[in-house]
Amino acid sequence: MKTTLYWLAILASGTLFGLGLSISSMIQPEVILSFLRFEDFGLFLVLGGATGLTMIFYQYAPGFLKKPLLAEQFKQKPITPMKRTLFGALIFGIGWGICGVCPGPAIAGLGAGNWPLLIVLLAMLTGAYVQGRWFSGN
Repeated sequence: MKTTLYWLAILASGTLFGLGLSISSMIQPEVILSFLRFEDFGLFLVLGGATGLTMIFYQYAPGFLKKPLLAEQFKQKPITPMKRTLFGALIFGIGWGICGVCPGPAIAGLGAGNWPLLIVLLAMLTGAYVQGRWFSGN
């Protein structure tokens, strides 16, 4: 059963994530595209900082905390690579390279008033629907 604390933690995490995306300018497709064309390297700091901090936290949090804040225990999920995962990642990367937006920044961009990103989100939802409808049983 999900508690009020659980939902408040989700709201706080999402707000913090969206704020970080906005401050780092990752909600602007122009900035992402210039990064992908190797014209602007500022996002390397954002990506490196986020990835590095996450790796450190995931590695050391189980040693500092007896249990996660909102779960009973830490869990490890084995990685099982599949052809369709690689194919999906390829399609995702191509889409990201074409439009310069991925899901998190697209939602945060809408929150900042960048309404053309609604088209990108509708395309993402359509892709998720198609995948779930036709390919999830494979």
